[in-house]
Amino acid sequence: MTVDPHHSGQNAPVRIAEADGQHAVLNFSGTLDAPALGLLEELLLEPRLRQPGALVLEMGDLEHIDLACAYALLRTVTRTPAPEALTVRGARPAVHRTLRQAGLDSVATFTG
Repeated sequence: MTVDPHHSGQNAPVRIAEADGQHAVLNFSGTLDAPALGLLEELLLEPRLRQPGALVLEMGDLEHIDLACAYALLRTVTRTPAPEALTVRGARPAVHRTLRQAGLDSVATFTG
């Protein structure tokens, strides 16, 4: 199944909830693993996410993320230009652990 990252539906494991050049919010849900990696990488190339600003990763509904997807997020947020601020909200313990293993905790603030 091909999914257009610019018009991802509610069932996609990641979608842009809002993006205005000053800040962006990505909503994650379900499982983000190898089958979803291509969608994630395409979405992260979205021009609205390429501008510096605050980036919020809403992960309260994300049940699982694999290490490849966590590294894709890390590559995105450490690119030039990098977001001015990165916040991960609501990550479950297992998700938080995987993000930490990928090194995201060195560039992001985690909140409940």
